[in-house]
Amino acid sequence: MRHAFPDKYSNLESPIHRLDPRVKIISFLWIIIISVTTPPNNFNHFGIYLSSVFTLILLSKVPILFILSRSAVVIPFALLTSIFLITTDSGLMAAWNVVIKSYIGVLCLILLSSTTPFPALLNGFQRLKVPKIFILLSSFTYRYLFVLLDEIMRIRQARDSRCFKGRWIGEAKVIGNMIGALFVRSYERGERVYMAMASRGFEGNSKVTSHQPALSEAKGSPARPEGSRRITSNDILVITAVVLITLIARFY
Repeated sequence: MRHAFPDKYSNLESPIHRLDPRVKIISFLWIIIISVTTPPNNFNHFGIYLSSVFTLILLSKVPILFILSRSAVVIPFALLTSIFLITTDSGLMAAWNVVIKSYIGVLCLILLSSTTPFPALLNGFQRLKVPKIFILLSSFTYRYLFVLLDEIMRIRQARDSRCFKGRWIGEAKVIGNMIGALFVRSYERGERVYMAMASRGFEGNSKVTSHQPALSEAKGSPARPEGSRRITSNDILVITAVVLITLIARFY
């Protein structure tokens, strides 16, 4: 079955794609932290943050419609969270605070995943000394998320082949049985995976594979793996520019 992988455009050639994964992780995390700590009534500051993020999107050559369609998913949830805050004037500002900060954060995460292959992203977290349990859980989540989606599609196909009419109230029992079957199958699969790993001597340590292109386009020679890459002057320039722009916008 076909899936919409988060790193679908991670193999494009652009200045953002060529950055070290650690630089991208720190830069986008910095933008998120600065935006979260900005008071909600500083509208100009949020405009600068959004302009900076969209500038990075244009430099990355990732289709803007892809970014917007992915980021639009968070808007209903943000509005649902803030709907209980709109009863007063201060509540309206609180609702704006939730929506704009969550949207900036999602834009940064989507751009990070769209410009970095997932193995390289995990390698970047590993080299930043992120706890191993986080890297392990992330790798398992990414690997088995699509297996779970395949299971959902098979259950849905089986349901539709039995002339399911789709009336929520009348067919609530069917929906409940589907959710229960999905939970049981996921639990059993997790047990089988754990037993297979334990039988092979797994003790909680995972080896993150380095993302290594076959040939570098510039010289036609084998490219260095991500694990052996060093921070370059371009990486330092980008992270310095991001920090300075956001700091100036935040405090001036």
